[in-house]
Amino acid sequence: MIQVTRIGHATFETPDLERQIEYFTDIVGLVLAERQNGRAFLATKLGDLVVTLQKGSEAKCAGISFQAAAATDLAHLRRGLEAEGVRCDLRNDPSPGIPEALTFADPKGTMIEVFTTANPLPRKPNAGIGPIKLGHLAFCVSEPKAFADFYGRVLGFRVSDWIEDWFVFMRCGPDHHTINFVQGKTTRMHHIAFELKDWAQVQSACDFLGGRNIPIIWGPGRHGPGHNVFTYHRNPDDQIIELFTELDKMLDESLGYFDPRPWHRDRPQRPKVWAGMPRDIWGTPPTPDYLRQRD
Repeated sequence: MIQVTRIGHATFETPDLERQIEYFTDIVGLVLAERQNGRAFLATKLGDLVVTLQKGSEAKCAGISFQAAAATDLAHLRRGLEAEGVRCDLRNDPSPGIPEALTFADPKGTMIEVFTTANPLPRKPNAGIGPIKLGHLAFCVSEPKAFADFYGRVLGFRVSDWIEDWFVFMRCGPDHHTINFVQGKTTRMHHIAFELKDWAQVQSACDFLGGRNIPIIWGPGRHGPGHNVFTYHRNPDDQIIELFTELDKMLDESLGYFDPRPWHRDRPQRPKVWAGMPRDIWGTPPTPDYLRQRD
């Protein structure tokens, strides 16, 4: 089993590469770090690679990268995965700052890239909102439990919470969730989430989106699972983008509960199955525009 510890970057295919570059730089506030071989690499203002864009016939998330400990032997992991029937490749210099990565497909065909070393890219001035990191991705799938089993068995993820039996939140580091799977009618990305510094930046982001006539399709509010303050909008490829802050953290796995926060209704806050409504601590219900992502 691989023991990944954090999310790296997401790879998107898009029919309009220039439009998506403009959105992620001018609105989200990433910086265009490099372009090569028809791909655009976007980083946070701190120099962390978080989004790769490439031309495609349709808008979709084609891949996700995760980092494992520096001492991890990728060749050894490859042999172990292939013994379980998972076809893998070792690639050199797959992305700027990443010298080597192990790649394989998850059960829905999304390419997973596992790397051990990442060199920060040069810092550049940014426009737009300016997140501090890529937080998580969520996917619609037919059977969330099957994907929870795969990501737990192969990548070392742990279950943080379920919403009944149709939405699972999973962590690979201290953050409450890094990957989510929600039951849907079609298999596709549900949303990608970027972490902001604090509530003040969430407020500034809402004002910024309003000034650009970009509708907020849900939020602001504070979720139940994860307890993050959130807001959602859509990008030009009709994908949901979450901006969040104050996500729960499990700083000590041996204790088995999340770092206490004033808004927790359970003390201590342990992984559990959420049921009933409302689940959010505060905020309005999701809009029909948000909910159509599960169709």
